[in-house]
Formats: sequence, C-alpha cells, structure tokens
Amino acid sequence: MLPATSKLCAAISYRHLRNMTGLRRQAAVAISQELSRLACRSPGPSAWIHQVRRRSSLLSSRLEEKPFSEMEMSYIKQGEEALQKSLRILEDQDDWKTETVAGNGDKVLSKVLPDVGKVFRLEVVVDQPLDTVYGELVDNMEQMGDWNPNVKEVRILEKIGKDTVITHEKAAATPGNIVGPRDFVSVRCSKRRGSTCVLAGMSTTYRAMPEQEGFIRAENGPTCMVLRPLPGSPSRTRLTWLLSIDLKGWLPKTIINQVLSQTQVDFAKHLRQRLARPVPV
Repeated sequence: MLPATSKLCAAISYRHLRNMTGLRRQAAVAISQELSRLACRSPGPSAWIHQVRRRSSLLSSRLEEKPFSEMEMSYIKQGEEALQKSLRILEDQDDWKTETVAGNGDKVLSKVLPDVGKVFRLEVVVDQPLDTVYGELVDNMEQMGDWNPNVKEVRILEKIGKDTVITHEKAAATPGNIVGPRDFVSVRCSKRRGSTCVLAGMSTTYRAMPEQEGFIRAENGPTCMVLRPLPGSPSRTRLTWLLSIDLKGWLPKTIINQVLSQTQVDFAKHLRQRLARPVPV
C-alpha cells in the first residue's frame, strides 16, 4: 500500500495533475488510510502521525470547498493587480505637488504618471481607531451614500471569497451640474496585514451591469486607501487615499483637477462626521 501511495503523491506533484480535484482527493484519502494502518501496527501513534493526519483531514475538507470559476479568478487577480499598482505609486515619494492644505492639516497632493495620468493623494488623521474606520469603509460600504453627498449609491453586485467584491457606484452630480452623473463598475480588494489595512480597486466589466441610461460610465484605478494606527496614538488612524479617475466626456483639465481634489477634502470631512455620530444602543 505504501509504494502505491507514494506514486499517487508523486503524481499530484506535477502542476497539470495538481489541478485535478478528484486525484488530489484520492491522494488525501490514501494518505489518511495509510497513516491509520501504520498507527495500528505500533503500540500508539506518534505525535507526527497525529499532526500529519490532522493536516490530511484539513486538505480533504479544503478539497470539498467550492472552487473559484475562471471568471471569479480573473476578478481576484484584477483586485490584486490594483493593490500592487497602488502601493507602488504610493511608495514613490518623488514629484508629489501640493494641491490643497486644509486648516486642520488635511492635505491633497498630486503627480502625473506616464501610464496612468494625474493621480491625487489625500493624507489625513482621523480621531477614531482603525477597526472603526475599517468597519465603516468596508463592512458598511453600501451605506456610504447616506453620509457622503458626493456618492449617490454604492451597491455590491457580487462577493468573491472573503477579500474581493464587484461594486456599482453612482456619483452625485456636482453643484451647478458642472460634472454630470457618472457611474463606475469596480472590483475591490481588501487586505489586512498586521496593523495595516489596504482597500484597493479599479474599474472592471461586469456583464450584469452594462452602461446605464442617464450616466456616463467613468473609469477609476488603480486606487486604494491605506489605514494605519497613528504612531504613539493607537486610538487614531492615519488614512491615505490614492485617487485615479478618468471621468470621460468633454471636461477641461482644470475643472477635473478642482473637482477631484475637493472630492477628497469633502470625503475626509464627511467621514469624520459619520464616525462622530452616537452609536445606536
């Protein structure tokens, strides 16, 4: 039995066979049976047999999980791509120019990238712990239209795993209708590593949400928000928002720049107001 099990394990080591769920399940079951047989021969199973059996059981249970479809995997990869591109942009500290500095210290910076265009970067400190800010921006994402006047609606179209969602967002018209109604279809990815949270996204296509009448389908990305506890003050959160948007349509660049930088300043103000509201009992 043991030689046969070894051959089966060797077979699944090849990449093209590793993708065959039935073969992997067969290997896991064979390993478990072999370990049980070995355990019966000895006076008592050793610690390593217990450990390997436990891992084998975990493998078997994972093989029963519903695998992602090819389309779902493509969305997951898009979200990861948005995250990596956004972080690379933020890591480069050169050539950022100040657009706006508010009286409370909120700051909007910008730079022009050859392959992306003009991007905006908001730097603020929020007087709330990271978990509270994260919960509002991720867990309560669909409620953003309730407190941010620049957003008309955010709707989750599909959840993929625990980190990725497809969303449809409708932006509210600007005062005087300088910029008419826009909407976005985006893939969003949220990751938490230690005390840092990254919420990234970019535009995507979704068959069930074609272009809507009365809206211009704009594009965003790569874009992200990075949340970190303020050093020395863990009850406060430093928020960095990288914004990259193509509003489409015929709009002068001066108007676009003014609208986007003001949108970021307004977001920080309205987020603070939302987080300062009394928590319902």
